[in-house]
Amino acid sequence: MSIGAGIALFAIGAILAFAVNIEVEWVNLDMIGYILMGAGAVIFLVGIILMARRRQTDSVTRTAVDPAAGERVTRRSTSSPDDSVGL
Repeated sequence: MSIGAGIALFAIGAILAFAVNIEVEWVNLDMIGYILMGAGAVIFLVGIILMARRRQTDSVTRTAVDPAAGERVTRRSTSSPDDSVGL
């Protein structure tokens, strides 16, 4: 969601800064466009960082002795967080 919102803000800001040639006395549309572009870039980067943090995995290795056979048993498990959480 935040990646799409960042791209949308950046696009709206670029349109206001570069494509709209309307002079309004009480507001500077170029400055608002630059502000929206900056906010969109920040939101996009925050979304990328949060997505990268969510995709980390944990690997656990456990070693035990099987009492029946007297052998050493190693179990490995890998877990990753659910990708649908936080959407």
